[in-house]
Amino acid sequence: MSRDRSSGILLHPTSLPGPNGIGELGADARAWVDFLASAGQRLWQVMPLGPTGYGDSPYQCFSAFAGNPYLIDLEALVADGWLDRADLEPLRLLPKDRVDFGPLIRLKTDVLGRAAAAFTAGRTTGPSGPHADYRAFVSANASWLDDYALFMAVKESVGGGSWTGWPVGLRRRDASTLAAAAVELAPAVERYKVWQFWFFRQWGALRAYAAERGVRIIGDVPIFVSLDSADSWANPHLFHFDAEGSPTVVAGVPPDYFSATGQRWGNPLYRWDVMRSDGFRWWIERIRATLAMVDIVRIDHFRGFAAYWEIPASEPTAVKGRWVTAPGTELFEALSAAFPDLPVIAEDLGVITPDVEALRDAFGLPGMKVLQFAFGGNANDPYLPHTYDRNCVVYSGTHDNDTTNGWYAKAPESERDRVRRYLARGDDNVAWDFVRLALASTADTAVVPLQDVIGLGSEGRMNTPGQAAGNWSWRFTWDMIPHWVAPQLREMAEVYGRTEDGEPVDTAYRQSTLTS
Repeated sequence: MSRDRSSGILLHPTSLPGPNGIGELGADARAWVDFLASAGQRLWQVMPLGPTGYGDSPYQCFSAFAGNPYLIDLEALVADGWLDRADLEPLRLLPKDRVDFGPLIRLKTDVLGRAAAAFTAGRTTGPSGPHADYRAFVSANASWLDDYALFMAVKESVGGGSWTGWPVGLRRRDASTLAAAAVELAPAVERYKVWQFWFFRQWGALRAYAAERGVRIIGDVPIFVSLDSADSWANPHLFHFDAEGSPTVVAGVPPDYFSATGQRWGNPLYRWDVMRSDGFRWWIERIRATLAMVDIVRIDHFRGFAAYWEIPASEPTAVKGRWVTAPGTELFEALSAAFPDLPVIAEDLGVITPDVEALRDAFGLPGMKVLQFAFGGNANDPYLPHTYDRNCVVYSGTHDNDTTNGWYAKAPESERDRVRRYLARGDDNVAWDFVRLALASTADTAVVPLQDVIGLGSEGRMNTPGQAAGNWSWRFTWDMIPHWVAPQLREMAEVYGRTEDGEPVDTAYRQSTLTS
């Protein structure tokens, strides 16, 4: 990664404002990029962008390669003639301040289905135009798109059930059974391909818009894939499955700060011996696909590349498990050969042992520091800013934390006292003080959630680990961002050297905004 100082904001696209029940990749997304640029922020961090499954979590997707169709900008489809504006009216009744996933998924799937039907019916055979672009997209992405579209079409045809419960021919990918399903479900297969075409076209345009304004995007790759995914269905040889396609062991983490019983994620675990045999080809293609979408990749649960917590699939919690060594060095040697300037952030939170640190440092990867973790110990706590080396990314909190105001309200008085003493300030504006502390730190990169920038309490929390429902639904509205936030963030970025190298401090801009 580049070693220049920069800062940015963590905000998942689902949290963007907009009239259709969920954030989309249209006008409000471009306005968000404009806000970042005006605030001197050069980074936008998002969570995984894949199609979400159980629990609506972006960390449990139906594909590690596909995009989330619920993010598709419907106004663009109206402009292209695939929808009438009246088609959007039911979505306008959904909440503007949160994602109500139940009705959202039903309504938006219906609207997108009508748009895809219009697109398919309007197909042309000419050498140019949207359908030529569509055919080129389908051809270029066939290595994952064919399996994904058939997977989703079959899942739809059986009422949404996990592939591990499908009829045996489909579950075991019998060639004749798959061929028959592809013919029978051809309209649905194509619909899922059209949605991916629209997602990637819109996301590519948004990323280009951000690049033109000096904003780079940090993406997110969960180390594991979902059990109920096209990835595990199409590549069962890469996972620890029994003869029926059920996992024998699953992923998670032992008891920790977040949960007394640990976290039983349920993701299938990799057969690293098989992955090693072909030079980690699947991982190389996964990172290649991600880097086609974002500029920097945060790999969630990086410690799993050194050793991972293996839980017998029969266990209901993560308490009973064991650490198993993973071939992280071999994997990152292969990735570094494929991507010489590997732009990866290692999420190294949790139970971190010397082997994890050695793997991270051997490849020069920046780790993560979280300010909310910094005040439970003494002056040598590794999350305190005066202990950092430059090659790290500091956060006030992450998507798994409460907001800083919410955390502070619940923190023991001993931690609150350390915060006040460290900052030499009272506790009336802790979230904003943490934003300043992150940007002022020696870390090359600082990222703060929007919820902390605008001072929200626990009502703004995005995710509570171990809680099965009620997560991922937070959204903001434009009136939640005070007029002074952008100029103040820009002032911080300038003062703490996080603007473009050599960019002059705009004194006139600063004085006009701070005195207005």
